[in-house]
Amino acid sequence: KGHGEALANIRDALAPQLPGAIAAVGHRVVHGGAAILGPALVDDAIVDEVDACAALAPLHNPANALGIRFARDTWGGVPHVVVPDTAFHTATMAPESYRYALPKHLYDDHGIRRYGFHGTSYAYVTKQLAAALGKPVSAVNAIVCHLGSGASMCCVEHGRSIDTTMGLTPLEGLVMGTRCGDVDAGVLSYLSERGYSTSDLDALLNK
Repeated sequence: KGHGEALANIRDALAPQLPGAIAAVGHRVVHGGAAILGPALVDDAIVDEVDACAALAPLHNPANALGIRFARDTWGGVPHVVVPDTAFHTATMAPESYRYALPKHLYDDHGIRRYGFHGTSYAYVTKQLAAALGKPVSAVNAIVCHLGSGASMCCVEHGRSIDTTMGLTPLEGLVMGTRCGDVDAGVLSYLSERGYSTSDLDALLNK
């Protein structure tokens, strides 16, 4: 009936297949914001940060936070680690790639910037590409496409993300399964003047 019940079913299904104790739990989180710039040990502050980014990744972060809380309650005696999809980009992109052409106070006060997503996929593909080419990761230069219901592209230079198509949220960039991708921002003000609420526009763009 919901994520909680699904997680409980997974826990119960796993139990007979685990002869020893679980050593650690990893959590893939879509949006880590500006605070989680790499894999991080989970504490209450980390969970709060995942929650705080829910408005920026509404299809994922609420379930991510719920999953972390459930897993910590279920397997409380072991370390939990979050790996945000944003970290591959936020750790290495330069301001000219991640800043929007908007007043600086929006970045300073509200964190309005391009974060990028699918970072765990891009990190994996970059490492696999390096192995296939017989090069160190730092020698990989590539344009990588992550294509599925969620879709994006990333420019990798010397094994690091220097630009990506997704932005503040996973909406920006390519057309996807339910997300519209790039759209003239004027469409939103045009529709809002014709009675579309913020929640109407959010559903339109994401679903």
